[in-house]
Amino acid sequence: MVRLHAMFRRLRGFTLIELLVVIAIIAILIGLLLPAVQKVREAAARMSCSNNFKQLGLACHNYHDTVGTLPPAVFVGRGIGWADHNNIGPTWLVMLLPYVEQQNLYQQYSTSIANYQAFSSPSAAAGGFNDQNWRGMRRNVIKTYRCPTESNFDIIGGQVGGSWARGNYAANAGPGYYGNNINGGSNADNYGVQGGGVMVVNWGAAVQRIEDGSSNTIMVNHIRVGPNTGDMRGVWALGEPGASNTSSNAYGDCYTPNDRGCCSDDLAYCSDRPDIAMGCWGGGWGQAQARSAHTGGVLAAMGDGSIRFVKDAISERTWYLMNSRNDGQTWTEN
Repeated sequence: MVRLHAMFRRLRGFTLIELLVVIAIIAILIGLLLPAVQKVREAAARMSCSNNFKQLGLACHNYHDTVGTLPPAVFVGRGIGWADHNNIGPTWLVMLLPYVEQQNLYQQYSTSIANYQAFSSPSAAAGGFNDQNWRGMRRNVIKTYRCPTESNFDIIGGQVGGSWARGNYAANAGPGYYGNNINGGSNADNYGVQGGGVMVVNWGAAVQRIEDGSSNTIMVNHIRVGPNTGDMRGVWALGEPGASNTSSNAYGDCYTPNDRGCCSDDLAYCSDRPDIAMGCWGGGWGQAQARSAHTGGVLAAMGDGSIRFVKDAISERTWYLMNSRNDGQTWTEN
């Protein structure tokens, strides 16, 4: 009996203090582990996003091989303004659908797309008409068009004609004023040099004719999805700055990737959220910055198809030059 009693005493439970110490140690270990898990998760998401960029770069080049140029950022019909959301036509991402394994979706609307594409020609002899039936695809979610780091993929509301699916990739319409770059034009909008885009209204560059060289010029930028259902940023099938292209994104209060200034983007139907690096003025001027949920910067596909990670801390001048196809300058990323 004495021997059994002694054994039971040795098998007593933990004291409260011992339990608290164990719990504290576990909490510390979890606290040390979580940042590491988050880093691994972000690294995987960034790699997946980079793969999306590679697929888009390849799709752009395959389109180029077929047509002879990159796709326009958006087709806009004769007599229609680029800010007329209800009457502008298909975007570059619509035109890339056959090249990202979405041939069936494209074929459903190919007649409407062709009608509007002809309507965007400056010559009335080209025919075509304002056929908006292609917009029937607007609710389709395209996985290749979505960055896995993005957390807000709500469907946009009814301000621009119904619900639209969202994405995270934008044609580079140049760092100059959007309205100056129509049909491949450009002005010396900043730093005294030209700010032409690679894909703009009714015009896409021939890769071998990008004046500053395809490896020196961004072709596709990263963008964020608007923070609420009424914000049109990130709408892949809508051909507006912030929705599916970037423009004037190294100018004034819209200065570098993920800038945190108030009123940075100038778009219709947007929310000013500088607290999450999504500042916006709802005036619709046509200014939209590259943004991402990746830590410290944005990914971008260059004209030659290579992928770069551009840090938020890049200088505004360098960012301008990276986005301009025809500035005639050299730049060094810093």
